[in-house]
Amino acid sequence: MTISADLLRDYAVAVFRGAGLDDEDARDVAGHLVDANLLGMDSHGIIRVTEYLQCIDDRHVIANRRMKITKDGGAFVLVDGQFGFGQTIGKQAVNLGVGKAKTHGIAMIALRNSGHLGRIGAWPQMAAEAGIVSLHFVNSSGEGILVAPFGGKERRLSANPIAAGAPGPEGKPLVFDVSTSAVAEGKVRVAKNKGEMLPEGVALDHEGKPIRDPNAFYGPPIGALLPFGGHKGSGLSFFAEIFAGSLTGGCSSHPKNPTADRFVNNMLSFYIDPSGLGLAAFFKEDVARLTDWIRTTPPAKPGDKVRAPGDVELATKAERLAHGIPLDKTTIAQLVAAGKRTGVSAATLARLEA
Repeated sequence: MTISADLLRDYAVAVFRGAGLDDEDARDVAGHLVDANLLGMDSHGIIRVTEYLQCIDDRHVIANRRMKITKDGGAFVLVDGQFGFGQTIGKQAVNLGVGKAKTHGIAMIALRNSGHLGRIGAWPQMAAEAGIVSLHFVNSSGEGILVAPFGGKERRLSANPIAAGAPGPEGKPLVFDVSTSAVAEGKVRVAKNKGEMLPEGVALDHEGKPIRDPNAFYGPPIGALLPFGGHKGSGLSFFAEIFAGSLTGGCSSHPKNPTADRFVNNMLSFYIDPSGLGLAAFFKEDVARLTDWIRTTPPAKPGDKVRAPGDVELATKAERLAHGIPLDKTTIAQLVAAGKRTGVSAATLARLEA
């Protein structure tokens, strides 16, 4: 079944308003989730609605919170998300980083204690649209521990995404966004809802045996995700913990952290303004040349084409804007239940159910 992005966004806004979010929070969260679906990242899309409502019930995330500046060192700032919704807190942190970079040429924003930040690629995309190059490290200080380090069978690390972005040719941002786990946990959830198997080599059961059944990952007893690329992904994940957790004061992943009973994201972000280096024109021309050089690579598979970071997502967005966002029956049923629970009007519910 496919649903238009506008309908899905309006419905999600209504659900979050019913759950007590003000207009800014509701629109930030709903818009972010639907944008993830449009880009093909269903693991960080509308499937998260039920999870977020549960976080509100458990007081693990607090609606209508805004970030608080803890230390302002000019080009570097430490901010606290106060457990607010990450879609709003993340937007505020990026706006701060972009502004600081345009003032100082470079900036570092250390964000701790945010609710789930969603699709991390949204943040370098936002910076790139403002003409800024950025790099982001993210971790979860406790409840989000999902990944076994290389050679292990027990969860010890978070999924720890790393993302980067830059202004690209024709005004289209170049965005790279990956989890350091073999797959994001949300993709396991999507597979579970669809009744599909996982790819090989991405997860283990509690005994350390490879699994493809997503239910075996969730248990009980719980399994673990694997890092991508063996020791390489595991090493990147380890340092994402240090950058995002230790350097922000939000803590690296550990079950004895003070925030281990709730899902908390921390993010360390670097912002660079090419204009501040006196390289605006050179940067624009060189990135365009590099992008074209990559895209014109002869494909290994006849009929295929080589893409630059972000190309696949933009193509998916165009397709889904034209034809709708595909959702499975389980996810739609969860959305309907969320709407009924939060008092969404019968007319709005009927539009979705239709």
